[in-house]
Amino acid sequence: MAKIKPSKGAPYARILGVGGYRPTRVVPNEVILEKIDSSDEWIRSRSGIETRHWAGPEETVAAMAIEASGKAIADAGIGAEQIGAVVVSTVSHFSQTPAVATEIADKLGTDKAAAFDISAGCAGFGYGLTLAKGMVVEGSAEYVLVIGVERLSDLTDLEDRATAFLFGDGAGAVIVGPSREPAIGPTVWGSEGDKAETIKQTIPWNRFRIGDLGELPLDSEGNIKFPAITQEGQAVFRWAVYEMAKVAQQALDAAGISADELDVFIPHQANVRIIDSMVKTLKLPEHVTVARDIRTTGNTSAASIPLAMERLLATGEAKSGDTALVIGFGAGLVYAATVVTLP
Repeated sequence: MAKIKPSKGAPYARILGVGGYRPTRVVPNEVILEKIDSSDEWIRSRSGIETRHWAGPEETVAAMAIEASGKAIADAGIGAEQIGAVVVSTVSHFSQTPAVATEIADKLGTDKAAAFDISAGCAGFGYGLTLAKGMVVEGSAEYVLVIGVERLSDLTDLEDRATAFLFGDGAGAVIVGPSREPAIGPTVWGSEGDKAETIKQTIPWNRFRIGDLGELPLDSEGNIKFPAITQEGQAVFRWAVYEMAKVAQQALDAAGISADELDVFIPHQANVRIIDSMVKTLKLPEHVTVARDIRTTGNTSAASIPLAMERLLATGEAKSGDTALVIGFGAGLVYAATVVTLP
């Protein structure tokens, strides 16, 4: 029997660079209140959100991803032609095929890099990071570009009081490459498909086929509503607060890191109350920097962790070499947590 030659990659992998892109339009809560019966105080107290960014016509999923990726490539100090794979996590690229990753890989100037999209909602960055680490260590790519990008304003029902204020647009990207020492810990990830109904798209795309419209929901002006993201807020809140703190602790344990040794905590930017509850449950010390980027960025799903990471480093609240716990969780329900060394 013939023996397959073993693959040979780097001993370990690390994040080498990070970049972010936020659309130019800043949307305050007052704009959201034009179509829902609520208040700025209620939105801030329930979510922590003060403003969010919404993309304009030219700020497509691909365009935002390319901007963020260019910054990450420059930050890592490599050339685009050195990238062996491009992994894009998004739920808001509306062309089923081809993957938007292929367009991004081409326009960045990679040398025919492998390119594909994944759909893992708000845990998408963690999923992509795990795949990238495996590729670098296995040897199928020396450098991997991982992107989280969303135009969730396209999937927001502005008349839904429970979700209209939550979502924002943007892109975050990192370069994962070889390391001489462990710099991305083991990933604790999984799914709970029995809870899929708690976060979902309101209408499947095939309902828009001719003859299959049925009784579709209408907006206040009598127009058929475009598909949007809906959620059962309390159920999601309870799951995130009680279950995701356990997952976060498992990721710390798997990496052999204690809460006292942690420098930074970058959770998915879903809700400030969820973030604060996780900090309390994990008993994080005062010296740990906690990302609360949601206040001015909103919930950007797969983009939220790299965007928050980029801002912490840019403002000096976190520094290169810091040890950070990252955790994403959302639709599926899916989750992914790991400990990383910041670039």
